[in-house]
Amino acid sequence: MSDLVPLEIPARRSGPARPVTDDGVRQRLPPWLRVRLPGGEGYRELKSLTAELSLHTVCEEASCPNVGECWSARELTIMILGDTCTRSCGFCDVKTGRPKPADAGEPSRAAEALSRLDLQHAVVTSVDRDELPDLGAGHWAETIRLIKERCGGMTLEVLVPDFQGRPELIDLVLAARPDVFAHNVETVARLCKQVRPQARSERSLAVLAQAAGHGLLTKTGVMLGLGETREELTELFTALGEAQVDILTLGQYLRPSRRHLPVERFVPPEEFDELADEARGLGLRHVEAGPLVRSSYRAGRQARQLRPRPVADAE
Repeated sequence: MSDLVPLEIPARRSGPARPVTDDGVRQRLPPWLRVRLPGGEGYRELKSLTAELSLHTVCEEASCPNVGECWSARELTIMILGDTCTRSCGFCDVKTGRPKPADAGEPSRAAEALSRLDLQHAVVTSVDRDELPDLGAGHWAETIRLIKERCGGMTLEVLVPDFQGRPELIDLVLAARPDVFAHNVETVARLCKQVRPQARSERSLAVLAQAAGHGLLTKTGVMLGLGETREELTELFTALGEAQVDILTLGQYLRPSRRHLPVERFVPPEEFDELADEARGLGLRHVEAGPLVRSSYRAGRQARQLRPRPVADAE
């Protein structure tokens, strides 16, 4: 029997990963949205270790289609600052509400857990914590610092919120010197209010440009299939190139539930290839593009292959 299966693995927290229509009927997926069942010695080892350490991984919680490939390469993504977000993005399945107080012991525990996993690359992300005086920036900086101290052979990528565009808070995170600084713009400017109601496209671009100005590798992700036009994507790629963003991921948006934005279109693989070529031509140094690509896909390889631009080039 083939190990290729449709992308409809139920998320452990909140219903099907396969898109649904407003009347609750599951949409039929095109044939290119199929994934291999996770397996292999590396995958099983990481699954066992993360369970033993009670480590919260986005890979499993979000039913990522690439979990088998990434874990076999000893790469994973963890989430800090709790599981409740202060924002209400139209695509995201993380719950919205008033979070619990930040756990002061979490940075140390995250570093200890990652040191035991013996990873080649790890991605750390978080919910938005707009209710905190520093929006979680201090917690982020301490987490990065301790991970870098205890996991010397591992490259570290951080996928951060926008910290409301406050430069001093972004500088606090940048000063901890992660190997890759990522912040997702998610969609084109016209759709930002609908997709990310508490965010702004120009703010996200400024965050990325600030990181580039500090000589760090920068990265962002965009979802396709939300109603964006080709012309709008060209404008976005141009803006990302001007912000000196190094790495771009392009993937297909899939609707988690009826509460979320509908899928307007399933983008075929050949169109992803065309868009990747266009983005490279507009200044993006590395582009991962495909229906199943997610923010952290092949992240370790990107970090090892690329070097930051000279700071003078990013100013």
